[in-house]
Amino acid sequence: MPTPLTHDDPRAIGPYRPVARLGTGGMGTVYLARTAGGRTVALKTMHARIASDPAFRTRFRLETDAARVVGERYGAGVVAADVRAETPWLATEYVLGPPLDEAVELCGPLPEATVRALGAALCGALGQLHASDVVHRDLKPSNVLVTAYGPKVIDFGIARAAGDEHLTRVGVAVGTPAFMSPEQAAGQEHSAAGDVFALAGLLVFAAAGHPPFGHGQAADLLYRVQYAEPDLTGVPDALVPVLAQCLDKNPFRRPTTGRLAAQLHDGTGEFADHLPDALLADIGHRATEVWQLAPRRLPAPADAPDTAATAAPARWTRRRLLFTGAGTAAAVAGAGAGAWGLYAAAGGGPDRPLPGPGNSVLPKKQLDSLWQIQVPDPDPGWVQWPLGYLPAQLYPAGDLVALVAGKGLKGVLAETGATRWTTDLDESVWQSASDGERLVRVASILDDVPYQEAKSYPLYLAAVDPATGAAEKAFAHFDDLNGALVETQMLCVADGVAYVVAGTGAYSLEGFKAGQSWYLLAVDTGTGRRLWKTPLPARRPGAQDLYFVAAAAVGRHLVAFQEAGDGSVHAVVRDNRTGAVRWDHPLPGIKPDRVRRPLAVDGRHLYVGAGRLTALRLADGAKVWDSGTGRPGRTYGLPAVKDGTVYAVEKGTGLVALDAADGRVRWREKGGGGAEADLNAAPVIGADYAYSKRGKRLWAIDLSSRTPARAYKTTGDRFTAHEKAGLVLALGGRFLAAFPLR
Repeated sequence: MPTPLTHDDPRAIGPYRPVARLGTGGMGTVYLARTAGGRTVALKTMHARIASDPAFRTRFRLETDAARVVGERYGAGVVAADVRAETPWLATEYVLGPPLDEAVELCGPLPEATVRALGAALCGALGQLHASDVVHRDLKPSNVLVTAYGPKVIDFGIARAAGDEHLTRVGVAVGTPAFMSPEQAAGQEHSAAGDVFALAGLLVFAAAGHPPFGHGQAADLLYRVQYAEPDLTGVPDALVPVLAQCLDKNPFRRPTTGRLAAQLHDGTGEFADHLPDALLADIGHRATEVWQLAPRRLPAPADAPDTAATAAPARWTRRRLLFTGAGTAAAVAGAGAGAWGLYAAAGGGPDRPLPGPGNSVLPKKQLDSLWQIQVPDPDPGWVQWPLGYLPAQLYPAGDLVALVAGKGLKGVLAETGATRWTTDLDESVWQSASDGERLVRVASILDDVPYQEAKSYPLYLAAVDPATGAAEKAFAHFDDLNGALVETQMLCVADGVAYVVAGTGAYSLEGFKAGQSWYLLAVDTGTGRRLWKTPLPARRPGAQDLYFVAAAAVGRHLVAFQEAGDGSVHAVVRDNRTGAVRWDHPLPGIKPDRVRRPLAVDGRHLYVGAGRLTALRLADGAKVWDSGTGRPGRTYGLPAVKDGTVYAVEKGTGLVALDAADGRVRWREKGGGGAEADLNAAPVIGADYAYSKRGKRLWAIDLSSRTPARAYKTTGDRFTAHEKAGLVLALGGRFLAAFPLR
């Protein structure tokens, strides 16, 4: 979906006049643009801040070359380009058709005839690339646009010559985990056979509505791609053996694109004849809509002049460090009509691809929910070590709930599930926090600049405009801290104070680095004044874990689960007026990922589960009560606390309610249905019901009768109450869904 231009977007680039923004990626911005004669193109420009870097200019040139190789028959035809300009740019056709993931959302799983025609045409596209000794390496639904004349393959940001490791870190998996080949997932050579594997995964998605190795966190997907059998449920029977051979773990046993095309389709008929009516109607709507767009430019902030020029700016300013764009990211594309054709024997470090939209509200029948939308997992981006695969968190903020989905932040209206805004710039799940009304984030720099490791960039903190998703003017910035450091962390926001982990020293993509110094600081969100700053213990060079797992400010206490250098978890409470540590209590046997959830804490105690259930007094860290006393051998899940009662799942029993003051059991769930309750999902507590996950359902437990009252189907594994909207929000399995909170 196109969005308005910002005040400092250029008024002209070469012979083209930008009309609207289509999206922003790690290397540049893509505009819908027109010539003086009215020709419409998709115009990609490189970010001015990296245009002087030879490595990035090489990537841009390689992407341009790959787009030319695939040509306008199978891709967005290159109209013009200037890779030697001060700010390089590439103009392509503007493709009139949705990304494949959006087409599947619109129509559901596509008919077999559509899948066969689509697959054969894509074999032609890949065959043309491979004949030029180029592999795509990131073939996925959002990188295939469906037109009435045939599919178009886009986004060649990480395409490269076969066998060429230049600009690529050996041993690092680069691409999209759900559609990687096994060899690519292992960080090994991805050949033409790897593109065939990815194509088969894409066709499984088109035919069945799900990728062959499911959804989930990137680390899990990388494992399943390498070792698990593909899930071909829902694929038409006649297609199963065809796609199964392409998904063979051994690349030498996969068919060539020519042989696969012959098995898929004989090439007869027009491509449009194989498309569902709803998809053809959507293509027609897009063809009409593009001509109705009129140039619109957002005004400059009150304290900044309108800096739009006839060329992209040659240098970046501090204002450009803050993300300014809002709106839904659109697939980068080029346009016009291509030719429907089957297989024709025409025979870098990654630029992060622009995400496809893929966020429309889906039919309610798919999940038993009030609403649901599809959301991608956070994109690990440049951070390939474990930090890059942390799960998304939900941030209730006023009428919205925000989360990191794909590359950007997404703001969703809690009541309806409608997406209000999506940002395009890279976000990290550990760099945003909300106090329930206001969303605050670390807003230091745009992507890719940190590769200049000798540099240091100020730390900026900014609130997010709930109406647009754009960063408000930074309320604080600190020149003595390096905002470029990956491990910078926004812990929490409460009572007008943001608690932040920040450091000094050189940037690194290999974990913590020698010479860095790290601090915990408190910042007044109104004045930007630093209230206090206290040092944190040094991390060994190469360590790859954040300092804090979870945190919350309660009264005069900053309560946290803090990860020590040896990987152990400690409960640590600080005076939130000074930062001084009041007490530090080790939590033996608890793994960081198990407790990476909101804390269960009230004005008196911190409640710790994930094994034994204990209450630690906030004032001095003393153990007030322990579930093991009198009840040895019992195991509990993550707790929740409300109105003087602690709720947790007891293994083999189900939901249990305990007195928060002394740990006395008030009641246990009845009916015997709690044996399958999930110990990893803390219950959500409403006025009349407690909500507990078991299997693929979220059960509502009646607090009066202590019995399960109703079940909701869900893919979620993280649950949050949105009190203002009266909802339980469930995140997981690439869906965000809402259930009633009663």
